[in-house]
Amino acid sequence: MRSLTDSWTLGDVSIPNRVILAPLAGIGNWFVRLQAKRYGAGFVVSEMVSSFGVHYGNERTCKEMLRIDPGEHPVAIQLFGHDPEVMRSAAETVAQAGADIIDLNMGCPVPKVCKTGAGAALLGDPDRAVAIARAAAQGSGLPVTVKLRPGQRPGERDGVDLALRLVEEAGVAGIAFHPRHASQQHRGKPDLELARELVEALHPTPVILSGGLLDVEAVRTTFDYTGAAAVMLARGSLGNPWLFEQVLGVRTDDPTVDEVLDELDWVADQAVAHMGEERAGRYLRKFYPWYVARLGLGPETQNSLQRSDDLAHARQILADLRVFAPA
Repeated sequence: MRSLTDSWTLGDVSIPNRVILAPLAGIGNWFVRLQAKRYGAGFVVSEMVSSFGVHYGNERTCKEMLRIDPGEHPVAIQLFGHDPEVMRSAAETVAQAGADIIDLNMGCPVPKVCKTGAGAALLGDPDRAVAIARAAAQGSGLPVTVKLRPGQRPGERDGVDLALRLVEEAGVAGIAFHPRHASQQHRGKPDLELARELVEALHPTPVILSGGLLDVEAVRTTFDYTGAAAVMLARGSLGNPWLFEQVLGVRTDDPTVDEVLDELDWVADQAVAHMGEERAGRYLRKFYPWYVARLGLGPETQNSLQRSDDLAHARQILADLRVFAPA
């Protein structure tokens, strides 16, 4: 019997279990990835990073988005872009930064990414996609994986065809597959039949599934039904790192109020270390709703945190919740 707790290899990288933190655009920095590792993730993937930003040495891109904590490994840095030579250069820099794997985003549906010829636009340009994957492997010397969707619109299978070419012609180590079309973004039911078909077609190359994996039942059902090598937790893990433990069978109960607030304190501390007090105070406003939702609190608390003058004020609001939040 297969289990999510089984170890496996991706390229030449050993991974201790089958549960992965997905790339979370604008969120998946080093401390979010480290948090997932603390709660049991076997492998973590960075937020989407511009290959052009890396190639041209953009200070924030290289200093912040390529930062890797020693506790993260194994870790992949996800790159996007449309130029093979730029990707070759960026992948070399990412390898030097300490990544174990290069992940390429060829599934992002966001218009500002697609209009450059990157992300999901590459589903319609398979020759370029294969060249980019080859360049990433040559530049980095690391295993390369590719994140794909089935196509731009329902009924299309460009992503399935591209996955086969990426394995056969570019030698990618694995495919991360989100079985919703780009036009669906994160809406609608994932096509598990198509995912299962891709798993069988690419065997023994591992297929990692993401999309709609918001709770333990969805994760285990998808893993068992499709035969995927592993699963990726994305939105379901936001403000809920305990989901990794629950999926792996380490934990069955939900976190207590103190556990949620302790974890948010930890996140705030790391954000300050990452970007300084002032920027962290603004940045954390996207995090508060996820954690406050775990406490079952209403909009008043959310609004208070969003309107807080600075991080010190927000911390005081959160400290007060230890007394007044429901047990």
